[in-house]
Amino acid sequence: MMTLLLSLCRSLQMLWKNRLYQGPSPRNQTFSVLYSYFHFSKKEQRYFSLTLPFLQNTKATKLLISKAISSSNSGKNRSKQESSVSLHPLFSAGTAKKKSEMFGYKKDQQNCLPFSSPVLLPKNPLNSEEWEKVKENFEQKDIFENWMMTQMIKYNCSIDIAKSLLSWIAKKNNGIVGYKLLVGYLTLCVSQSHTTEVVDVYEIMKTRYRTLEPEGYTLLIRGLIHSDRWRETLSLLEDIKKVMSPSKKNYGDCIKGALLHQEVNLAWNLYLEMLNHRIIPNWETFQAFFDFAKGVNNNQFEGRLLDILLYLRHNQMYPTEPFAQSIKAWFESIPEKKWKGESVIIHKSGRCSACERMLESNQLNSEEYEFLKQRVLKDVLDGGDQYRKTTPKEIHRFENFIKSCPPFDIVIDALNVTKMFPRIRQSQTNLQVLVLGRKHMLKGSSRWQKNEMAAVQNMAYCFFADNVSEDDAFLLYATLHSGNHCRFLTRDLMRDHKACLPDDKTRHLFFRWQQGHQLVFLNYYPGKKIVFQSVLTYNTVVQTTGDSWHIPYDENMVERYSYEVPTKWLCLQQKN
Repeated sequence: MMTLLLSLCRSLQMLWKNRLYQGPSPRNQTFSVLYSYFHFSKKEQRYFSLTLPFLQNTKATKLLISKAISSSNSGKNRSKQESSVSLHPLFSAGTAKKKSEMFGYKKDQQNCLPFSSPVLLPKNPLNSEEWEKVKENFEQKDIFENWMMTQMIKYNCSIDIAKSLLSWIAKKNNGIVGYKLLVGYLTLCVSQSHTTEVVDVYEIMKTRYRTLEPEGYTLLIRGLIHSDRWRETLSLLEDIKKVMSPSKKNYGDCIKGALLHQEVNLAWNLYLEMLNHRIIPNWETFQAFFDFAKGVNNNQFEGRLLDILLYLRHNQMYPTEPFAQSIKAWFESIPEKKWKGESVIIHKSGRCSACERMLESNQLNSEEYEFLKQRVLKDVLDGGDQYRKTTPKEIHRFENFIKSCPPFDIVIDALNVTKMFPRIRQSQTNLQVLVLGRKHMLKGSSRWQKNEMAAVQNMAYCFFADNVSEDDAFLLYATLHSGNHCRFLTRDLMRDHKACLPDDKTRHLFFRWQQGHQLVFLNYYPGKKIVFQSVLTYNTVVQTTGDSWHIPYDENMVERYSYEVPTKWLCLQQKN
């Protein structure tokens, strides 16, 4: 792999000769790279192409329709024989889970045996004498009642058996049942939808307690929304506000109650109240609005649902599969609109496999790029966490180095990339343009041979930081400083640096930029062609053209990490 490094460095001058620009920003670039390698004593030369399409992004939601239509029309004559590989595998949902299992981190499910109760729960309601006999056989008699209720909840015991337990407890305590036992019984009633019993417990608690713990309020709200006393959940919500901020579950249940009883405006006002308090609704709440609206012919409410979809877009949120199915069902139920939806994949070019429309490019426009650049340089480099290991003196040395160089096209994290190939000398896997490393690489070792590193320095710009420095910040600085065309090569997912960014807008822009600019090896074998993972070219957010919607969603049973994006999309088309 040493010869790979040297041959790639020699071919740097060829890398950018074949750029194709259309207008002030690149729309399509094809790089022809001379790939040379040695196989024993024979030297071969081969070419490989890296095609990187760029499409100018929209500036605001108002421009979604016109931009998407223009993009679709311009590609009508394009070949339909496109790859169905839809995403950069590094960011695809489920990739991290598969990797952890590949390296032996999968939980040993064979050792996870179901817990069995040491005391068998009654199969039928018991009278007082029978409960006394059961308690006699229990060692820790002071916790028997609470322990028994816990087991009933765990194994979803019959409500009649739980009721017989409380009757026995009340009989021997002058009609008093403790708060904890009441909450346990209420848990069973709510989980089994015993609304009448929920109301009974509510009456007891309202009489006996001035305030409740959060769990008690949550259970009462969830249970009462199905009764004719559902409006009292709003009073319980106000009681919670006196001591704390209601949870998304509290708001969601009140919204469901309002929708169940046709109080649409009340439900929407509660939803807006959530957003004003920066409480993000759960998926069940979003879905409740769409489920309620099926077949409803109401232009105002239709506009509200579209606002929800735009909210998902703005916050880069991905619906669950059940919610996506509800969205599909609602669109298809709109009278006379003739919407048709289906689950699709997106070609790696960004073209939908169903409607043939092109999705938005993830390429940042000039305003977005400049905004991101300034925020990243300020929050990640100029005073960020890297100062814990990197001195201000070295930061200034790096800044002066960057100013003395022309803009880079590719920035390489040498130390990080070579860790993918631990059995091969590490100085043999660096690539081109700017190579970032550590000073220990220059001292000479079995992994970093001096003659190889000298050759690299002669053919590429190199910066070697102190051995304790965090070089990720240097990589981000060099890449962003060089311009929107510059790519970077590392296997680091930059999660720590993304977390340092101050707001959602900046983090979303950073993720879009990262998806379209990060290069990653799929693998490398000596004497074989280098293969990179496909760079994502389209924006993975909810988007519309007016007569179509494309919505990425999380598949059931696919575990997606926070830095990954779904591979499944819902395509909705309005048929003429």
